Amino acid sequence: MIIADCHLHSDFSSDSEAPMEQMIEKAIALGLKKICLTDHIDYDYPPRGGYDFMFDIDEYINKLNELKKRYQNQIMILTGIELGLQPHLNDQINSLVNAYPFDFIIGSSHIVDHLDPYFPEYWMDKSPEEGIRKYYQTIIDNCKAIDGFHVYGHIDYIIRYIPKKYEASFQYSYYDFKEQLDHVLKTIIDSGKGIEVNTSGYKYGFSHPHPETKILKRYRELGGELITIGSDAHKPEHLCYDFELVPELLKELGFRYYAIFHQGKPIYEKL
Repeated sequence: MIIADCHLHSDFSSDSEAPMEQMIEKAIALGLKKICLTDHIDYDYPPRGGYDFMFDIDEYINKLNELKKRYQNQIMILTGIELGLQPHLNDQINSLVNAYPFDFIIGSSHIVDHLDPYFPEYWMDKSPEEGIRKYYQTIIDNCKAIDGFHVYGHIDYIIRYIPKKYEASFQYSYYDFKEQLDHVLKTIIDSGKGIEVNTSGYKYGFSHPHPETKILKRYRELGGELITIGSDAHKPEHLCYDFELVPELLKELGFRYYAIFHQGKPIYEKL
């Protein structure tokens, strides 16, 4: 059994309405030993759709500390954050991560060309291939510019949002982007970072987590070993989403351990 969900959002994130208490109590009901709340901070997120992905960080830390005490006999609560990475944010990100006691920091690409691929505007002046390649390039650029995170989140996030209008003319395939993805994975490994296995891929209707199985396999072939596991849940009912599918999948790909971060250091658990 996977003993921790290391990617969770509460109502501190702009795209969640779930109080922290609900997420924690669901984790306890599921029998988890540990959880890590990783609410969104995306500096310089373009104003769109009512999202700003910012919150009062002191309030966040204080709330987590209060809940750690309240639930200390039932579950270990870890302090995390998911940071939207852009190279020009390096100073802001360093200031944040050096000022607060985060156990775990996910770095993610959410913004490309000042737009989130979630919104249709991103695709208006790009072919699907161009939009995808630009996204993968942001991972390379961010890893070279920013050090203040532990694992890269949902590295094929982009495939969720390819517009349906392209279904007849474009079919996404890992092999069309293999060379660039090798560059992505080598850059992550060379930076001393890991990647997450994000089971929201199943929730979005794919037959695999994020990243897809071929990327996970290639990461291992290239020497990548550091992985964390998270559901990316924004609602209590999505905690541990399809976690039961993950251990055998990862063992088949050559992984033996996953990590849970404490005080910025990975603690390894056997799959």
